[in-house]
Amino acid sequence: MHFTKMHGAGNDFIIINNIDGAIPESVLPELAAGLCAQHVSVGADGMMVVAAPRQGGDFRMIFYNSDGSLGEMCGNGARCIARYGYENGLSGIETTAGLVTGQRVTKRLYKVRLNDPSVIDLHRSVSVGGTAYNCAYIELGDPGIPHAIVLMPDWDERDHDMLRALGRALRFAEEFPRGANVSFVKVVDVGHVKAITYERGVEDFTLACGTGCGSIAAALRLLGLSGDELAISMPGGELTVSLTASGGSVQDIYLTGPTNVVCTGDILDEDVMG
Repeated sequence: MHFTKMHGAGNDFIIINNIDGAIPESVLPELAAGLCAQHVSVGADGMMVVAAPRQGGDFRMIFYNSDGSLGEMCGNGARCIARYGYENGLSGIETTAGLVTGQRVTKRLYKVRLNDPSVIDLHRSVSVGGTAYNCAYIELGDPGIPHAIVLMPDWDERDHDMLRALGRALRFAEEFPRGANVSFVKVVDVGHVKAITYERGVEDFTLACGTGCGSIAAALRLLGLSGDELAISMPGGELTVSLTASGGSVQDIYLTGPTNVVCTGDILDEDVMG
């Protein structure tokens, strides 16, 4: 089985071309969990499968988290697969959350349009260990990717294990019936923030989260804490989000950032392939 490995600002993915349908979709969740396992296989935050289109795009992106669960969409994954598509003669990307378009800025810099929010709740209080946290809750797309944004000016000074435990507790909080990706955000100035995201499906912090960046930018814009363009520094690198706001909502959310082709090859993993 041939694969390509890419990452966008440290968010890494295994890409499998299955546009001919040779691999049954029923086996893909188990395949994703096996291949994404760190140390014992290729290792990645997620697996993206290039599949035949259904809704007018050139191809369909099926995204799996590293635990094998199906994800609606992934912003950094979409940027990587936009480059993969460009270099393989494909463009329009269908995702579970809707059609995504990508743009090549330079050889390695790619921009994608994220899905518009379907749910916006700027003040959702969640209690963990007797402390109430005010979360901005946003779902990008329909069905939406759930994100909780927590303003925490000292998150980068806190004990990492304690912050992880808090991220996990918020991720499973009953106030988020579908679970949530949880981003802790430090506002540096009106055009720049520093953030880290605990991602569901990975069940840990990742080096970057693209849809998390889109949700952060949307929430801060609507809270009056940023403008229409925001630089977001995450552990894996810097991403830029631009958007337009009107009538208490945001539209035209564009995510721009780097891509990197790590390697291509054939999967021989005997534990996974049998």
